[in-house]
Amino acid sequence: MTVSTPGFILLDAKLHPVAYNSEAVQILCFPMKPDRVKQVPLFLSDKIRSSLLNRHVSGEPEFVREYKSGQRLYTCRAFHVDSGGVGERKMPFDVALLLERHLSGVAALGDLSRQFDLTARECETVALLLEGLTSKEIAARMNISPNTVKAFLRLVMVKMDVSTRSGIVGKFVGPMP
Repeated sequence: MTVSTPGFILLDAKLHPVAYNSEAVQILCFPMKPDRVKQVPLFLSDKIRSSLLNRHVSGEPEFVREYKSGQRLYTCRAFHVDSGGVGERKMPFDVALLLERHLSGVAALGDLSRQFDLTARECETVALLLEGLTSKEIAARMNISPNTVKAFLRLVMVKMDVSTRSGIVGKFVGPMP
């Protein structure tokens, strides 16, 4: 089950972005709206150097392992990309960065889905709900109608004996201290 779409950035040897997806821009520019960023490559380059780059060790860049964007925590994974060899055309990228959302409730998702006998689609709906998505956004991700999302959530509410979407989230998050 996919919980969220990760941010992805390809960097050249000087750590300038060569390619990226919209999720990476959204993660790194929060709380600003992505469409307000005028020069995205320059913005990403600055953000990578100020927030994702930890330090240089023996000439190699080292990236942070976690990045916090608002209330969301992301795992930052960097991969060296062997972008060419003998007889091959050298590609303009050197590092791939992957920003994956870290959800503390995901571990509990499997346990609670078994406890409440949730189907795979109900589980997927709940995982997207835990990301804070609206019914319309969940529907777009799952490629179903918003009414189907509402039906899944109603079934989950019945199975969990709660009456609201917040009640579903509360079962996964647990009681407040």
